[in-house]
Amino acid sequence: MSERRQRLSAEERQEEIIKAAVELAGEQSVDKVTTQDMARAVGVTQGAIFRHFPTKDMIWLGVIHWVRGRLMGVLDMAASQGSDPLDSLEKMFYAHLGFVDKVPAIPKLIFTDQLLKKNPKIKELIRSILADYEARVTALLAQAKAQNLVRPDLDEHGAAVMFTGIIQGLVLRVSIIEARKSLISEGKLVFPIFLHGIGATRAGDANPD
Repeated sequence: MSERRQRLSAEERQEEIIKAAVELAGEQSVDKVTTQDMARAVGVTQGAIFRHFPTKDMIWLGVIHWVRGRLMGVLDMAASQGSDPLDSLEKMFYAHLGFVDKVPAIPKLIFTDQLLKKNPKIKELIRSILADYEARVTALLAQAKAQNLVRPDLDEHGAAVMFTGIIQGLVLRVSIIEARKSLISEGKLVFPIFLHGIGATRAGDANPD
């Protein structure tokens, strides 16, 4: 029993370190975040950090896994609440933007060259996240086509790439160019255009709940 408690305690500490790294990345560039910063934020020694993660790169890999788990959980929850495939897509769209609004470090973690170029495992993981994401959107679009909710000649994969590309563009735009703007408000301007482009038969009001 004591071994079980110790194992869980180690997992909880690792998540605490990961969350600290995420918060620090939201405040400064990723390459400037040090393990000493993380240790100070968590309230442990730098040596304790390395007992849980052998290298700094392993921390960032853990961070991306954390982002993947949280994001996909948010998207799955949103999609499950949709009344039809298009409604599920709309809810996923705004849930993703809302998630990034709450975790401002995400653009730096996903798009920074410091992580992508220095750590091939992180690059591969991000590719996997994007592929998984686009597969979910493609499946919903295929369902929408089967239900005659979009135009019959729609290329579902191409539309899924557009869907994720719109989100990436909005995230970069707001985080770099117009940091004070809300992702949700910006999303309201473009999501109806996406619906029009795929020939949606019911666009709704394109507003989040």
